[in-house]
Amino acid sequence: MQQGGSGVRPPCGVSPPHTPAGKAMPSPLDGDSSPGSSSSCTLSLGTGEWEPEDPEAEQKVCVVCGDQATGFHFHAMTCEGCKGFFRRSMSKGVHFTCPFARSCTITKAKRRQCQACRLQKCLAAGMRKDMILSEEALQARRALRWQRQQERKLAGLTAEQEQLIAILIEAHTRNFDSSFSQFQHYQPAVRLYIHSPSPRSTPEPGAPHHAQGLPAMENGATLPSPESLSDDVLPDVFSMLPHYADLSTFMIQQVIKFAKAIPAFRNLPIYDQISLLKDATLDICQIQFNTVFNEKDKAWECGHHCYTIQDGALAGFQQIYLEPLLKFHISLKKLKLHEAEYVLLQAMVLFSPDHTSVTQHDFIDQLQEKVALTLKSYIDHRHPLPEGRFLYAKLLLLLTELRSLKAELTRQILHIQDLSSMTPLLSEIIS
Repeated sequence: MQQGGSGVRPPCGVSPPHTPAGKAMPSPLDGDSSPGSSSSCTLSLGTGEWEPEDPEAEQKVCVVCGDQATGFHFHAMTCEGCKGFFRRSMSKGVHFTCPFARSCTITKAKRRQCQACRLQKCLAAGMRKDMILSEEALQARRALRWQRQQERKLAGLTAEQEQLIAILIEAHTRNFDSSFSQFQHYQPAVRLYIHSPSPRSTPEPGAPHHAQGLPAMENGATLPSPESLSDDVLPDVFSMLPHYADLSTFMIQQVIKFAKAIPAFRNLPIYDQISLLKDATLDICQIQFNTVFNEKDKAWECGHHCYTIQDGALAGFQQIYLEPLLKFHISLKKLKLHEAEYVLLQAMVLFSPDHTSVTQHDFIDQLQEKVALTLKSYIDHRHPLPEGRFLYAKLLLLLTELRSLKAELTRQILHIQDLSSMTPLLSEIIS
């Protein structure tokens, strides 16, 4: 995957996922849609009328006004306008009076001129008051319609896509310690203490150690803002670096376990596995970190540990990286991703065919396309609006930002490494 690009090449249009030769993908039209099993009409939920499904219905006209009919409403073939007029008139019990001889011509253009004659023509055409549903019945119909819509959404993914999501969620759940209870044997965080002119109130016991975006310190001391970190305090800037290196190593180990728990990844040659991990691990770490990001406090709550952007500054990172990093996590968190979407996003980053050293380029490209199509289908069928609107496109843009962040992170880590040693695993990933 080239730096600066998204590394994700979603299929143009809605092309089907690649499948092994000779194996046909199940068609979404398979099921009870055979020509002999079609029904001539279905019950229209929410109105209580029968509506035809055959194409000829589009050519039929309303028996009341001559407009294009949409189906049988209250026992007569009518348009939507006359259907609504009849329901309102009969439900409210309104009495209309014709100003003429009760013989007005009712057409599409003149149907609003005389309500009395229009209602009379509705009754003469066979529209029945007893077929109008009560408000309670309408509510029941709407509830049934909503339930069926949810069932259709659940049926929107293929069995292969469902299996892929299940595999990824299992790999993520088993290997990502969201409570960070296994984050042990690390070098304790050493934060720089600077006396604050205005002592802050002491947080309540058990409260997260951060206030106004800065970790709270004893005796009113707070962390320095990134802008206050100048050359004359440079030796203290790296006080968080050993802890950061341990935390990064812990996250990298989890990403490696996550990848190895995916059968398709294990089937790749070992040198391709290494190439994909070296290219994608830091990006996947950021996606996993987003699951524990607190948007309100702008902090990463990792079990008993709480980190802010200021801690990144104390590890030696510069604002050219830290500010876009915070913006990325806020933007991603606002999308309210489901667990399935998080793991599919990680898989899209992992299976990048653009890395120059991979040998199974076509196979990896097919894997990424399959993951991308599954993510798109999941969003279309299971992510509710309004968050689901344009969600897939927004994720692709965020992946592009993530690649730029990774390039800057690598540059800064290599610079920091000149001043303080990294862990071997972290050094291997960024080499």
